[in-house]
Amino acid sequence: METILSLKDSIDYSSGATVSKIITKNKNGSTTLFSFDKGQNLSEHTAPFDASVLVLEGQCDISIAGESHLLSAGQLITMPANVPHALEAVTAFKMLLIMIKA
Repeated sequence: METILSLKDSIDYSSGATVSKIITKNKNGSTTLFSFDKGQNLSEHTAPFDASVLVLEGQCDISIAGESHLLSAGQLITMPANVPHALEAVTAFKMLLIMIKA
């Protein structure tokens, strides 16, 4: 069934925390909304699949293979599979993570 969402209005912030909300998930991939309070982070890790991050609100610093990228609302970055990456909230921010498995 079709669903129309206002992405940045579909998830709220939580003080001192990171919040996630799965929008779609199947064997081929997923789309997940995240909200990060300022200063929250995801430590360096790898993923077995390509992923893209679309910043919906605020700013974040995404490090891919040790290279830092400052992103703001409306910007998208692609993270290649099996490459170390990390994320830190420069301000409170919201993002959509798009993971494609096949």
